[in-house]
This record gives sequence, structure tokens and C-alpha cells, in this order.
Amino acid sequence: MLEIQKNLANWRGVRPPEPVVLAGRWAELEPLSAAKHADSLWQALHGHDQVWEWMADGPYATEADFAAAIAAKEAGESVQFFAILPSSASGEAGWAVGYASLMRIDAANGAVEVGNVMFSPILQRTPVATDAMYLMAKYVFDDLGYRRYEWKCNSLNLPSRKAAARFGFTYEGTFRQHLVVKGRNRDTAWFSMLDIEWPARKRAFESWLAADNFDEQGQQIRTLGSITASL
Repeated sequence: MLEIQKNLANWRGVRPPEPVVLAGRWAELEPLSAAKHADSLWQALHGHDQVWEWMADGPYATEADFAAAIAAKEAGESVQFFAILPSSASGEAGWAVGYASLMRIDAANGAVEVGNVMFSPILQRTPVATDAMYLMAKYVFDDLGYRRYEWKCNSLNLPSRKAAARFGFTYEGTFRQHLVVKGRNRDTAWFSMLDIEWPARKRAFESWLAADNFDEQGQQIRTLGSITASL
């Protein structure tokens, strides 16, 4: 702990996330654009109202309403949204199939949250989804130099809690009666990943995402959790 405090003696903060393109083996992330991504996102999400259960917005009755919501996210000045696309190397068409954001940005203290994570059904439980989360964490820690990366969700949202643990976040506690979302109380579960933890998490991500971790049918050989535990 003393060494950490010593290292912070010259801390000057970091810069906010920017509208950059992030490319990986399975996924590509680019700044969310209503003109470019709303149509393909609508196609991926329309008819799957269950994906909106834990989100603060949606579901949307019409494509026009959905496109307006995407335009509002694009225009937001305090949140950086990224569209998630399968990479050309993954063998899939390069259409947006989800999105996520970097939000609650505290550049002075080096803390930022990954939130608004929307995985369409065709993105869920795929290497593309995991690669997207890896690329965002890598951008936050390696490129921008943040100290703390947060994940928050409704405490009743078990899939999100499991995802946080799988991606290497540590549960910190629950804020009771934290928010009112869609007319319902939300107790918020808080998770975090720290810069001193990132090197091991990074190795786990990269080992899981490597080509030799998938068989000829594209199925994983080792789970991300088992790789993390072995490091």
C-alpha cells in the first residue's frame, strides 16, 4: 500500500475516453452512430424485448423511436458509446450487434464505469462479446491509464453479476435503494477492477481469446474463469 501511495505522488489525472476505433481478433468497436448503426441494431434487437429488462431505457415500439434513442446516446457529452461489431477476421458480417459505453467518467481520479452494456441475442455468449469487453478494458488501462474500472448492475440481475465475475471484476458491495428505474427500486451491486489487477486479467483475456483455445467447431476449450484462476 505504501508503494501505491508513493507512486501516486506525481498523479495528474488522465484524459477522458475519446471516440476511437478499437480492433481485436473477434470484435471491432467504433463510436456509436445512429446513421451507421441504428438499422442493424434494430434488426438485432427488435422482437427481443427481454434484453431491455434491466436497462434504464427501452424496449422501443418503432424503429424511429429506437433510432432517436441511439441518436441521443451518440450526442451525449458525458458518456462515450461504442457500437460492437464482429471483426472481419471472425468470419461474420460487420454489422453492429450490440453496444456499450464508458460512463461516470472521473478523469481527475482515474475512475470510469463500463455501462449500458447491450448484447443482442446473437452477440450473447460469443467470443465477440468477450473480445469487446477486453478491448474496452485494455483501452481504459493501457491507453488511458485509469486506476479503477467499474461495473454496476441491479443486484437482482444475475446474468450481469456472473458476467462481471467472469470478466475479472471484484464484487465490492450493494448500494441499497440506490435508484428508481422504470418505476422499480434498484439495489445496485458494485464491482471493480484495478490497474494493479489488470495485467493478470489481461493475460487471462488474451489466453481465452487465442485461436488455440477454440476447437474446430468454434467451442471454447478452457473457460475464462478457469484461466483466471490459474494465473
